[in-house]
Amino acid sequence: MNFFSLFKRNLIYKFKKKISLDIDNIKIKNLDELFHHYGSDKANIFKLNNKSGHGFSRIYEKNFEKIKNKKINILEIGSYAGGSAAAFVKYFPNINIFCFDINISNFKYKSKNIHVFGIDINNEKKINKVLESIFLQYNFDKFDVIIDDGSHNLSDILNGLKFFFKRVKSNGIYIIEDFKHPNYYKYNNNISHIFIDELLNNLQKKTISISSVFTKNDQINLINQIEKIESYRGNLDDSDIAFIMKK
Repeated sequence: MNFFSLFKRNLIYKFKKKISLDIDNIKIKNLDELFHHYGSDKANIFKLNNKSGHGFSRIYEKNFEKIKNKKINILEIGSYAGGSAAAFVKYFPNINIFCFDINISNFKYKSKNIHVFGIDINNEKKINKVLESIFLQYNFDKFDVIIDDGSHNLSDILNGLKFFFKRVKSNGIYIIEDFKHPNYYKYNNNISHIFIDELLNNLQKKTISISSVFTKNDQINLINQIEKIESYRGNLDDSDIAFIMKK
């Protein structure tokens, strides 16, 4: 992504009219209904086309039960129009959600609890600078939850896990949505590497994989930090989601 394209998208986001969630008195508390209402494809029914969505809501509710009423900070990588961010703001009573996306011109919601950054996650120097600023301004140093719902390219999922997992706090959760897209779609299988499901399975079994992204020490560090990994299938043939719980 070149500088001018990113700048243009950020400029569009800055000046576009957005829907304020802080004056939206919606009474819905069910996460699936919230996903549907705000147009997230995580819902059972995707509002955009009234067809089946991924159906991740029940899985999220199950895994978020223990943190539902806690003060939490979530990082969402790949936010598109902000439907899931909006739903999470209404679901969690005490949340800050930070949204990283390469094209925030699509983002249509605003709230004092949503913080949007138009950024290329492959630009580690810029990401580090933004994270440093976030941690300083909001007085925390690691996220309770990180959700990777980005490009679903194999390289981006791998690099995201390598770079961002260490930014999850102890007892936090790292989530990868649609992690088997590289298994299903050639365009997402963009590097020569084992698939994410195989990598996660090996980490679970404490087995070292052959990898051009993770060194042996990288994998040992991951293995020592992972409490457990749970994967689920949603509604669609390509709806897969993994929850990696950190010790």
